[in-house]
Amino acid sequence: MLPPLDALRAADLIAEFRAVPILVVGDVMIDRFIVGRVTRISPEAPVPIVRFQSQYVRLGGAANVANNVAALGGRAALVGVVGTDDAGKRLQEQLDAAGIASDGLVQDRGRPTTEKVRVVTERNQQVARIDYEHDADCAADVEREMVERVARACGAAKAVLVSDYLKGAITRPVIDALADAGAPVIVDPKIPHLPWYAGAAVITPNHHEAEIATHRRIRSDDEARDAARAFRAVARCRSVLITRGEQGMWLSDDRLEGAIPAVAREVSDVTGAGDTVVATLALAMAAGASLAEAAALANHAAGLVVGKFGPATVTADELQRSFSLAFT
Repeated sequence: MLPPLDALRAADLIAEFRAVPILVVGDVMIDRFIVGRVTRISPEAPVPIVRFQSQYVRLGGAANVANNVAALGGRAALVGVVGTDDAGKRLQEQLDAAGIASDGLVQDRGRPTTEKVRVVTERNQQVARIDYEHDADCAADVEREMVERVARACGAAKAVLVSDYLKGAITRPVIDALADAGAPVIVDPKIPHLPWYAGAAVITPNHHEAEIATHRRIRSDDEARDAARAFRAVARCRSVLITRGEQGMWLSDDRLEGAIPAVAREVSDVTGAGDTVVATLALAMAAGASLAEAAALANHAAGLVVGKFGPATVTADELQRSFSLAFT
């Protein structure tokens, strides 16, 4: 087990988050929630009838990662692809409201803005989900513009974060454009693209993704250790942080490896928890934290965000209070 991060050191690191520039590259999306009340089953089919009450929109995917960076006090630059549609306009409005510049978004007239519409009850139980998306790789002209914007934005960033959701924004040329980044590259991966991430500072698979990539079962710390070592070899990355849900995390690199116990919380929704993890990890590393310290901060942030519904964020104050309470 890795040594715990004490509250004083955590407070010092969190104070350094302010205005640290982070570049987020990836699949941006909108999460729309339609909330209603279920009182009966439809006579037409065995499905619940949802009486509409309200709806709201939140940033999702790479946009949620950037939102988490901003909420923690960092300065997020975002590069991604949107369509020329109402969902794209809503996404840009949400970014503006969060203080995140939208000039890194490339418009693609040949695809819709990725939007996930969830129908949920007033008790936050999901009834159905509708996905508006076109997940083929972006067109050649859009890809070229993505590469140009990534190249322009890399120089100012103290960390580069790749948020890959397999929705078409992350292509091999886009990843290759990060090769000259003078900052650590952190990847929230999708396994079909694993060979592309070679050389990354940290890759953060969940335990299912790590199992698929390594053909190993992960049920214990020993199995997590072996899978992490195998993952590093397969992905050719320097470090790996496997997120294991209620089992916490496993961190592995050439210098250290060990378990990070989960922070006990009442879980409301795990949607977007991985976004919070990578945002906190990248921001902490850019602010001067060691890898183990950054992972401990990310673990606490994840424990906070799963207590909230839908894609959510954690503020610097919330994160600092979490550490203070853990050591009292």
